[in-house]
Amino acid sequence: MIKAVDEMLKLWAAELHPPENTYVEVGGGGSMIATLMATKGELIRTTRSSTCHWDLTADIELIVNKHLPPDMEHLVRVHYTDYDSPDSMKWESCRCSRPQYYRRLNILHAAIAELLLGRRAA
Repeated sequence: MIKAVDEMLKLWAAELHPPENTYVEVGGGGSMIATLMATKGELIRTTRSSTCHWDLTADIELIVNKHLPPDMEHLVRVHYTDYDSPDSMKWESCRCSRPQYYRRLNILHAAIAELLLGRRAA
C-alpha cells in the first residue's frame, strides 16, 4: 500500500463518509474528546493546511465517483467507509481472498496516486 494515499483515503472517508449517526466536526473548534468519542478513537492527523486538504478530499471524491472502475470503487468504499464489518466480511464483499484483496488495494492506491498527479498537473 502507498502510505500517503492510504492516509488521504482515510481523511476522505472521515470527512465525507463518517460512520452512521455520527457528526465529525471538521476544521477544529470542536472538542477533541468529543471528536475522539464520535470516531471511536480514530484520529487522523494531517500536516497540510485546512484549505489544501479540502481540495484533496474533493479531488478524491471526484476520482472515486467518476474515474474508478466499479470494482475499484466498491473496494475503496468497502475498505475505507465500512467501519463496522470485520476484514473477513470485507474480503467476501469484494469476492476475493485476503491476499487478492490487498493486491487489489495496492493497485487501487497506485491508480489513485496516478490520477491525483494527473489532476495536479492539469
